[in-house]
Amino acid sequence: MSGNDAAFDRASRIIPGGVSSPVRAFGSVGGSPVFVARASGPYLYDVDGREYVDLVGSWGPALLGHAHPEVVAAVQAAAGRGLSFGAPTVAEAELAEAISARVPLAQKVRLVSTGTEACMTAVRLARGATGRDLLVKFAGCYHGHSDALLAAAGSGLATGGLPGSAGVTAAATAQTLVLPFNDADAIRALFAERGEEIAAVITEPAAANMGIVPPDPGFNALLREVTAASGALLIYDEVLTGFRVSASGWWGLEGGVEPDLFTFGKVVGGGMPLAALGGRAGLMDLLAPLGPVYQAGTLSGNPLATAAGIATLRLAGATVYEKVDAAAARLSDEVTAAFTHAGVPHVLQRAGSLFSVFLGVDSPVRDYASAQQQDTSAFRAFFHAMLDAGVALPPSAFEAWFLSATHDDGVLDRVVAALPAAAGAAAAALSSS
Repeated sequence: MSGNDAAFDRASRIIPGGVSSPVRAFGSVGGSPVFVARASGPYLYDVDGREYVDLVGSWGPALLGHAHPEVVAAVQAAAGRGLSFGAPTVAEAELAEAISARVPLAQKVRLVSTGTEACMTAVRLARGATGRDLLVKFAGCYHGHSDALLAAAGSGLATGGLPGSAGVTAAATAQTLVLPFNDADAIRALFAERGEEIAAVITEPAAANMGIVPPDPGFNALLREVTAASGALLIYDEVLTGFRVSASGWWGLEGGVEPDLFTFGKVVGGGMPLAALGGRAGLMDLLAPLGPVYQAGTLSGNPLATAAGIATLRLAGATVYEKVDAAAARLSDEVTAAFTHAGVPHVLQRAGSLFSVFLGVDSPVRDYASAQQQDTSAFRAFFHAMLDAGVALPPSAFEAWFLSATHDDGVLDRVVAALPAAAGAAAAALSSS
């Protein structure tokens, strides 16, 4: 039994499923998950001491690479002053100012601990601001695991979403309307029918939780148009894309669309548990203690997390984004070439430096229904071949690949060397399915 097997066996006896978040269990790809002992730069090291090139990056935060010395030093210094106070600190305002400087539409910012909290609070704030109940989201977009946002698609435009998890009541999702991503006709029809009842549309402006699915040209602008016309709010969930695909997230890349609220996570906390929501000052001032919309958290604005976030945003300058973009461009080209050479039908899609590959399909993926047409058995074979070669991919076909500023040409050479055999394994899986 390997160290990973033993660790998983031990964890499974005391932790449900052996993990603290489901995707870590390797349920989509099979086998025992890699138990990480430490990480440095672009590398992970498991409990057996094996080194992997990491293309997960803690699902986004490791923009600078793991254990960046200056971020670690900032956290260590903060820890020496105390781990948690349950009282305000100057660092909270400093981080909020750094966020607003990058995204000026976030005139005021509230810090929380998780992306789930940020999105839950943004929805509550939208309902409080508009006095309306209905929420619109898109199938395949993930906004955390609060009840109202764990909704699967309903059967019609005016039908509330059905619960997407046991333990979520039909009443909790009845006021969440779910539409296909990139479906302009559906959004127009819904707002024509029920626009005056809708509090907000929440969207990943570039979807990254069903694989990477960029918005069609003009789709986000349409969301702004219909929400503004009806008095509803537009919420950009940039928990994944924020401060990763550019210094100002997807909003900075796209330009021209002005959402009412943003949610941020991942990079903004530098790897620590921290997230945020921001928006117009008048809207944000509806939050308690100034306004009637309640939100609270003992660990919100935790001093260790704010220290990591401040250091990360300070270090994430233009050179960092140039390095990550260049690494993503090279690797996405190499992945495409490997699958093409192996004869594997595939589509690789990018949103800035984020990308993912859909195997067994040969036309662009525009929504969750088309994402589900990919061959997950081919990805499973590809994943394990890469893992055996010392490359850790996201353990699901429906996730983005993440690179860092430490993924230089030498590191990428190791990934590229593993691609031909892994693409061949995917081809074999396709031919037998």
